[in-house]
Amino acid sequence: MMAISICFSLLLILLSHFPSSHAEPFIGVNIGQVADNLPPPSETVKLLKSSSIQKVRLYGADPAIIRALAGTGIGIVIGAGNGDIPSLASDPNAASRWINSNVLPFYPASKIILITIGNEVLMSNDPNLVNQLLPAMQNVQKALEAASLGGKIKVSTVHSMTVLGSSDPPSSGSFAPGYQAGLKGILQFLSDTGSPFTINPYPFFAYRDDTRPETLAFCLFQPNPGRPDANTGIKYMNMFDAQVDAVHSALKSVGFEKVEIVVAETGWPSRGDPNEVGPSVDNAKAYNGNLIAHLKSMVGTPLMPGKSVDTYIFALYDENLKPGPSSERAFGLFKTDLSMSYDAGLAKSSGGSSNSSSQTPSGKVTSTGWCVPRNGATDEQLQASLDWACGQGIDCGPIQPGGACFEPNNVASHAAFAMNMYFQKSPKKPTDCDFSQTATLTSLNPSYNSCVYPGGGGAGNTGVMNKYVSSDKVDQRKENGAVQPKVSSSSLCFLLIFIVSLIFHVNNM
Repeated sequence: MMAISICFSLLLILLSHFPSSHAEPFIGVNIGQVADNLPPPSETVKLLKSSSIQKVRLYGADPAIIRALAGTGIGIVIGAGNGDIPSLASDPNAASRWINSNVLPFYPASKIILITIGNEVLMSNDPNLVNQLLPAMQNVQKALEAASLGGKIKVSTVHSMTVLGSSDPPSSGSFAPGYQAGLKGILQFLSDTGSPFTINPYPFFAYRDDTRPETLAFCLFQPNPGRPDANTGIKYMNMFDAQVDAVHSALKSVGFEKVEIVVAETGWPSRGDPNEVGPSVDNAKAYNGNLIAHLKSMVGTPLMPGKSVDTYIFALYDENLKPGPSSERAFGLFKTDLSMSYDAGLAKSSGGSSNSSSQTPSGKVTSTGWCVPRNGATDEQLQASLDWACGQGIDCGPIQPGGACFEPNNVASHAAFAMNMYFQKSPKKPTDCDFSQTATLTSLNPSYNSCVYPGGGGAGNTGVMNKYVSSDKVDQRKENGAVQPKVSSSSLCFLLIFIVSLIFHVNNM
C-alpha cells in the first residue's frame, strides 16, 4: 500500500507540471453589460467561484471585471468591438496600444486566453468593415507576439450561424457563397495561429422557425425520434450536435477541418412577449441543464466524438437595457440579486459536480425493480435519454470521471444508471421507465462492485452481473487455456508514470 501511495503522489506531481492544450474546462458563460442593475465585479466573481463555470467571455475589456478575476484561474475571453476594427486594421501602433491597455496590466494574474475581434462582422453588410477584419486580427496577433504572448493568448472573431449556406443534414454543412471570400483569409489565419473558429449556434432560433413539438424536444435534448443524416447514416438526437457538426462539415469542405470550434454563445430565454414562441423557465432550464449534462458526459458530437466543444452559455445575468423583444432581456442563468433564475446544474454542490462524483447514492428501496435500457436501443437514443435524465435534477455524479459508476465508460452503462436514478425519483409508474421506448423494467439487480443501483429489493444481490459492464470482475482470466494473473495496482501505476514522463519529455524537446 505504501508503494502505491508513493506512486500516485509522484504521478500527481508529474501531472501538475504536464503541459496540455486542453487544460481549460469546457463550460463557460457570457457576461453582458447592457444593464443598469448588475452586481459589482467582486460579487460576480464570488458567484462564479461557487459554480462549475471555469471560463467567461466579455464583450469588451472591462478592467474592473478582468482585475476582479485575478488569481481565480478562470479563463477570460476579452473583445475588441466592431468600432475598434478600423483603427486596429490601419495602424499597428493602435493594436499595440490596445494590448498595452487591455492585456499587459492584468496578464498573467488574470487568465486571458482569447481576444475576439468584432462580433458577427461578416453579417454586418459593411464591405469596408469586412475587408478590415483580417488586417485587424493580424495586427493584434503581431502585438501579442511583440509582447511575448504569441501562442499564449489566441485571436479570433465571432460568427453567427447564418455564415452557413447549408446545414441540414449536418454532413452537407457549407459556408454561404457570399461569405466565402471573407472567410478564406480568416480561416488560414486561424489555422496558422492555432486559434479557434468561434460560432453562435442557437437551437432556440431554430425552434422559433419550426414550432412542431418534435422540434422542441430535439432542441431541448429531450427524448425524440431523432433526425437521420442520409449521407452518413448518423441519427442526430439533438439540435446542438447537429448545428456544431454542420460547422465542422463546412470547415472540412474548405480544407480546415482541424481548426477547433468554440461555441461563443448559446442559450435559451426564460420569458418573452406573448407573441414569442419558446421562451419559458421550463424550456430554458431544460435546454441549458441538458446542454451542461451533455457537455459533462464528454461524448462529443457524432462527427467529433470523445471531446466536448468549449461552450459559453449566454448569459450569466439578464440585461434589462437590451433592445428588442422581451426575450432579449431574459437569457440570464442568474438574477442580478445573485439568485438562480433556475437550476441548470452549475452549482458545485449539484449533481454531476466534483463534490458528488465519487459518491454512490443509496437511494430509496422500492419493490418495482430497476429501469434499464431496452435491447435494440441505439447509442444515439441512449445518449439523448442520458442527457435528458441528468438534466432533471438527479445526481449523475457517480457516472462522472472518478465516480463509482464511471467505468465502464460507455453510453449504455451511463444511460442505465441515469435512467434508473430518474425512475427511482419518479412516482415509479411504468411510463416513468419508457424514455421514448428505449427503456424497460427488470427484476435483475444491475449493481456491480461499488456501483449500487437504487431500487428493487435494495442493494443486495450484487452477484448479478450488470450486462452493461463489458469486462468480468474476476481477478484471473482464462485465455487459450492459460490462467492470466491480474497485474498489480503498483505495477500499473509505475507504468503509467513512465508513459506520462515519456510524453512530457517528448513535448518539451
